[in-house]
Amino acid sequence: MTDKPPLKISPATIGNATALLLLAGVMLLFLPLTKGNWWIASPPQERWWIACGVLILYIGLCRWSFRKRPNRRTSESLSGRDREAVLVAYASQSGFAYELAEQTANSLRSGGIATHLVALEQINRQQLEEGGRLLLLASTTGEGDPPDHTHSFVRDVLGDSVDLASLEFGLLAIGDRAYEQFCAFGHRLNQWLCDQNAQPLFDLIEVDNADPVALQQWQTQVSKTFQTTKQATWHPAHCEPWELANRTHLNPGSPGGRVYHIVLQRRGNEPQTWQPGDIAEVTPVHAPQRIEGLLQQLGEDGQATVVHNGQECSLRTRLAESELPDVTECRGLKAQGIADRLQLQPLKNRDYSIASIPADGRLELVVRKFVRSDGSTGVCSDWLCEQANLQQTIQVRIRSNPSFHPPELSVPLILIGNGTGIAGLRGHIKHRSASQQSGRSTGDLWLLFGERSAAHDFHFKSEIEKWQNQGVLDRVDIAFSRDQEERIYVQHKLSRFANELKSWVASGAAIYVCGSQQGMAPEVDQVLRETLGDGEVDRMLASGRYRRDVY
Repeated sequence: MTDKPPLKISPATIGNATALLLLAGVMLLFLPLTKGNWWIASPPQERWWIACGVLILYIGLCRWSFRKRPNRRTSESLSGRDREAVLVAYASQSGFAYELAEQTANSLRSGGIATHLVALEQINRQQLEEGGRLLLLASTTGEGDPPDHTHSFVRDVLGDSVDLASLEFGLLAIGDRAYEQFCAFGHRLNQWLCDQNAQPLFDLIEVDNADPVALQQWQTQVSKTFQTTKQATWHPAHCEPWELANRTHLNPGSPGGRVYHIVLQRRGNEPQTWQPGDIAEVTPVHAPQRIEGLLQQLGEDGQATVVHNGQECSLRTRLAESELPDVTECRGLKAQGIADRLQLQPLKNRDYSIASIPADGRLELVVRKFVRSDGSTGVCSDWLCEQANLQQTIQVRIRSNPSFHPPELSVPLILIGNGTGIAGLRGHIKHRSASQQSGRSTGDLWLLFGERSAAHDFHFKSEIEKWQNQGVLDRVDIAFSRDQEERIYVQHKLSRFANELKSWVASGAAIYVCGSQQGMAPEVDQVLRETLGDGEVDRMLASGRYRRDVY
């Protein structure tokens, strides 16, 4: 069985209970004054009974509201589930596997198939042993690691010897070939299920960086296996047009890469909503000079009209929005031949943490221009940071990322990050600030952040100082690694404040980490384990008090 985190009494509950006790005490103090005819128009007896009933109802509602806890993931309870229903389970670090699982469940339901959608950690050993049909969508994070929220399943179920002969399963392994341990967690799940005699419904399907061909293969296999009446075509999620309203170079003179504050304004009247921790998927476009160079090599006119998916556009536009072909394979082909023969694939969206909240009325990102050792640049970072013109349309889709959504306002929060990770942390700080301005009380907030130099890389310095003065940020510790002879990083600051860290965690604080997957995130994790102990860190992972958005 999955361990449940110990029940914690929130500060809000304590405060309300204290207020009720104080009111009761005041009532008792005034009780001696009520002897005799204390009011010439004393209410009749039946009204006293009505008042008592209302008071009891109020206390009951308060008790119910104190105990109720919102579920931060859109998952369904497995208690009393139909054993014939298909179980669709997700293991998601950035929200992508969760979104695909939702689409899979909805596709089955539209075909008349009963379905339960759950997070992987909601499944226990007994439920697997009971058998049935299971569809798993599993992301791999870091160097072959499982998503954080699956910790209790990995600890309590995965690896045990279980008789799963009555279980049939299909598995979608999601990863990125840029990492050495491609789809490692998906393969680990697949191997364990097979070792326990579970029966695969079809061969494991790998998805590299949201490859639409692999996603369509998954949808085809699901439709074929469950014989849904109409096979759905897997379309990429729809992007919306935003306008590049402003772009600011945040760190001129820095020894590190150029960092930009990107501000996007929604086009159209339909409002967009999101939560702190959600992801902005940006559709990139190749730099114009790169496309012109390719056209010259091909000897083709960029204005030549081509047809793609039934729509006409120029060859220049088609190339700018596509993965570029190998020139040697295109020589001798005319414009339409290039589009047809090579079946150009659209450029894949890039993910960015959102640095604003909907109340700001704009979508804000923090982007570092990526430059490789050979001088070539990242397509999307180059597009956003330098190539796109102000007022130009940027195609964006906002993706929910429940794994990094904020805790309850009353929970103390420790935000840790470095570099452009300030974007995701800034969204959480803005959320707390807006809540305070609306009159709601919030838990303490501690920011630990790392960059290169105070003179050039103190992103949003005036904002952070303002939040400190307003009491939004109760504590701020910044590590500037290049400002002294010894390199000091954010993990070193965290280790230095070990006693304070223990105190905050003991008071119920949650820890959110955003930034570099290489270096910062694993070393912060090591400091947490050295300071708090493996058991406490693992419990925080399992209960959602320790969350990471790293890349």
